[in-house]
Amino acid sequence: MNDGRLIRVPIPELSEERRKDLVKVASRATEEQRIAVRNVRRDANDLLKTLQKNSTITEDDRDQSLEEVQKLTDAHIKKMDDMLAAKEKEVLSV
Repeated sequence: MNDGRLIRVPIPELSEERRKDLVKVASRATEEQRIAVRNVRRDANDLLKTLQKNSTITEDDRDQSLEEVQKLTDAHIKKMDDMLAAKEKEVLSV
């Protein structure tokens, strides 16, 4: 509808089937992001192991850094899971 100043587009309420489809899309996007975070973790771990092999850092530094990388990975994945759960709840509520 056009009243001369604004264009109004009526959007119908989402059906239950469409809501479930949107949740699936959000889940797929979240899984892709989890994979991206894991790839970054793998790259960081490889770099740390290479640095230790080249005697740039000590074994203890490497182990401590590997633990820190894992903690960061776990924190980011938990944050993504929490965001997905909140979005699912929001989308599925009528």
